[in-house]
Amino acid sequence: METQALKAVAIIERRRTYCSGEVDLIQSFLLKIRRGETPFFRVLRNIAIFFRATTLPLPRFLNPLLRGGFYVHHSAMKSCRWLFTYFYREPLFRGRCASVGKRFHLGRMPFIIGHAEIQIGDDVNFFGLVDVFSGRIFDRPILAIGNRVDVGHAVTFVVNKEIVIEDDVNIASGVRFMDTDAHPRDTAERIADLPPRPEEVKPVRICRYAWIGQNSFILKGVTVGEGAIIGVNSVVVSDVPAYSVVMGNPARVVIKNSQKQPDPQPNRVEERTGA
Repeated sequence: METQALKAVAIIERRRTYCSGEVDLIQSFLLKIRRGETPFFRVLRNIAIFFRATTLPLPRFLNPLLRGGFYVHHSAMKSCRWLFTYFYREPLFRGRCASVGKRFHLGRMPFIIGHAEIQIGDDVNFFGLVDVFSGRIFDRPILAIGNRVDVGHAVTFVVNKEIVIEDDVNIASGVRFMDTDAHPRDTAERIADLPPRPEEVKPVRICRYAWIGQNSFILKGVTVGEGAIIGVNSVVVSDVPAYSVVMGNPARVVIKNSQKQPDPQPNRVEERTGA
């Protein structure tokens, strides 16, 4: 048995050496082309530069045909994605959620880690990838999204206790919501890879009609007031007054009382559904 094990180890080492030698040979060959060390390698480099700097010449009379091919390709890919989402992605995601309202639109399959309870209202749109992360601090972390909420691409929810998005909120792409710092403040606890203490986890609430700008961070314990606007790339660490505009790092109020409370919009759902 020991002899066979030694033979197996020797075979693995030989294969590893052989593969490493092949990689080194390819890298050496490519490096010689980039340097143009000999006339032969200079010719290869010039050929590579030529093809990299040029495009395939096309006669103009082919443009209508190629344009039609582009639209056919785009329509076919869009139809395939829609069918895949309708019959596969969306049913699986609905099964993962505690509740999902009517006319839910899903762009891509959300990436979820943890046991967060996800509640989604009516007429909610996920226009791209949405990530949801939750840890082991509390037994029942809740992500609650109200009615008529639009969520952009690459939006992340780090929810260990509660994140609430009320009705008619717009969330741009790249926004991150966090009800915790993800790691303890105490250095020793952080080095020991312990989760944050329960008292360090504070709920986040985004009130109705708010608009969260692109790539903004909404951190723990924050309440964004009704109708407030968060400027792009802002880091919000404290409560935002209703109908105000904030921006910066940390975010500060730049406009107060930006507008009055909006009138009800009973026709918004009908406009979306084409009724």
